Amino acid sequence: MRRNLVVFLNTEFYDPIIKKKVKVGDFKWGVYAFFDYDGEPIYIGQTSEKLRTRIRRHLTNQRTDAVAMSVLDPFEVLEIQVWPLPQFQEVSGKSKKTKAYIDAKAHLDALENLIYRQSLKDSQFDAVLNEKDPPTPTVKVKVPPSLRSRIVSEEVHKLRSHPDFRTARRAQIIARLAQVISEREVQGGLRRVLVTQAKRLLWLAVRRYEALGGPTSVKQEEEGEDDNDGS
Repeated sequence: MRRNLVVFLNTEFYDPIIKKKVKVGDFKWGVYAFFDYDGEPIYIGQTSEKLRTRIRRHLTNQRTDAVAMSVLDPFEVLEIQVWPLPQFQEVSGKSKKTKAYIDAKAHLDALENLIYRQSLKDSQFDAVLNEKDPPTPTVKVKVPPSLRSRIVSEEVHKLRSHPDFRTARRAQIIARLAQVISEREVQGGLRRVLVTQAKRLLWLAVRRYEALGGPTSVKQEEEGEDDNDGS
């Protein structure tokens, strides 16, 4: 995944401001989305520090709250889509009191909100795994050009895409998330994530059960058989 992530972040993307192609990960401002093995949008985020830096932090270490608190499981990410904002490339993400920063941040917030709302519509669960809702937009924006690609190799895909593997992994993440909730005072957003993950786990388990025959795959107990003897 790390190798494919580097390839994705180094993919050239046309910058209409300077009229040449730039590595997509080098754009400072932008919105990104992660998709799972069913094409479900699972997490939406924004950055003003470089798409490369923010996305790598999510997927290759534990330095974000979303990963550390088991809101987002990097193992579930199959595809990434990014919406760079090249018009703000020269705006510093640290000078938060300047008009340039305020304008850029307003645009970024509005775009994240737009992508987030669209992702909810595209999700069969009407939900993603974000702990918090995006900021309320104060300006109107249009969806800019984007880049979407898979970051998992065929070999890894064969392993991780198996429904039994995914069910076990998702159940493990839910257990970790439930433990975090039990040990801390948390806001409603984290509990919403738990509910969403539970729905996703149920859907995955039901689909696997039905694919293997559903009720017809269940053996009938024979007369006189003791179901508690471990046989």
